[in-house]
Amino acid sequence: MTPKEVLAFAKEKGAKVVDIRFLDFPGVWQHFTVPMSEFDESSFEDGFGFDGSSIRGWQPINASDMLVIPDPATAKIDPFYEIPTLVVIGNIVDPITRESYTRDPRFIAQKAEAYLKSTGIGDTAFIGPEAEFFIFDDIRFESSRHRAFYEIDSVEGIWNSGRDEGPNLGYKPRHKQGYFPVPPMDKFQDLRTEMMLVLEELGIAMECQHHEVATAGQAEIDMRFQPLLAMGDQMMWFKYVLKNVATRNGYTVTFMPKPLFEDNGTGMHTHLSIWKDGEPTFAGDGYAGVSDTALYAIGGILKHARAVCAFTNPTTNSYKRLVPGFEAPVNLAYSSRNRSASVRIPMYSGSPKAKRIEFRTPDPSCNGYLAFSAILMAALDGIENKIDPGEPLDKDIYGMSPEELADVPSAPGSLQEALAALADDHAFLLKGDVFTKDVIDTWIDYKTKNEVNDVNLRPHPHEFFLYYDI
Repeated sequence: MTPKEVLAFAKEKGAKVVDIRFLDFPGVWQHFTVPMSEFDESSFEDGFGFDGSSIRGWQPINASDMLVIPDPATAKIDPFYEIPTLVVIGNIVDPITRESYTRDPRFIAQKAEAYLKSTGIGDTAFIGPEAEFFIFDDIRFESSRHRAFYEIDSVEGIWNSGRDEGPNLGYKPRHKQGYFPVPPMDKFQDLRTEMMLVLEELGIAMECQHHEVATAGQAEIDMRFQPLLAMGDQMMWFKYVLKNVATRNGYTVTFMPKPLFEDNGTGMHTHLSIWKDGEPTFAGDGYAGVSDTALYAIGGILKHARAVCAFTNPTTNSYKRLVPGFEAPVNLAYSSRNRSASVRIPMYSGSPKAKRIEFRTPDPSCNGYLAFSAILMAALDGIENKIDPGEPLDKDIYGMSPEELADVPSAPGSLQEALAALADDHAFLLKGDVFTKDVIDTWIDYKTKNEVNDVNLRPHPHEFFLYYDI
């Protein structure tokens, strides 16, 4: 939409106010609201001022003033507010120079798309994330100087099979047996459908919804693939809609990768394909029906995967899921059907248009704009440098000997390892000024000081179980 069309759309929908949204460095939506009387065509050029020093990972206090410029192409009506509200996502600029802000994740995604076009390799990168999540009934946690705990509850949790529920009707998915049972075992069919339909009402094309493997309400809802920037925007709406639909129904949703011990974690298998002039560049007559371009893209992702994980798996909790030997996609190899490899070539369809690669390591705690951009930049580096991904790994990894596994590299074992890998390997991200050195350094510094160190310094409740009587 043009600015004029956005204003007409708002009038047609009876919008009284406008919600301006953008996201902080880690990837959480921020917003403020202005009356429609303060919003006109000039707003799409003049923007709105705010304090950048109060946004995580952004400006220092002595240079705090920033502008957010609404993007008319993002206009939607919020599905939850009581007052009819127009929502627009904004781009961040410096109020003096009017230059785009290099730490704005949305700007990084825009530059990634521009860099793809500049290479001549393609003009569109399609991204299709499969974001998993948990639906819980109740969550309590505390982390203080003298006490730390968390407690999760779910009507579906197998640990509640003996609870007096007046009456307890059973039908609770056993650990690792939640994949596809019908109701009454699946308690959240209607809730997931409500989430999916709200997303559809927002104009987001959906593919399916289903229960996932773990007990206690693990789920997946899939969006149809979109260009990189558009999918970054959609991921923000996706998380927002799921959390708010759950809340209004008395539940809570989390995208935390590993909230439950000894059950499946939450991943976000991410599909990538590159197109040029309306044609897929990944289709060919090579292994699994893909082109050399696709194989080189896989080579780039595998080469840089440990660094990319700093963006695709950006939390300390991410590495509770990425543990060798527990079916997690930690093995930096590729295959056509082997789901234990970190890169898979899906074989659901023989159509050239369906040819894509699936990077299985990411999780939905990530900032989508940064994660998708990093994956694309790794793939482009592979294509530009014709990086050979080696032979596919079609064996059952869990049946391989230690000697065979020794030749298969692995994803980082911790966020600290991933950040170290990023510090050592980031030249591919700097191409086209997509990720700046400041962005890389700030990301490493922020994550180290605010997450890695905070977790490392705190006693863990299980340490009391292990060591209190020593």
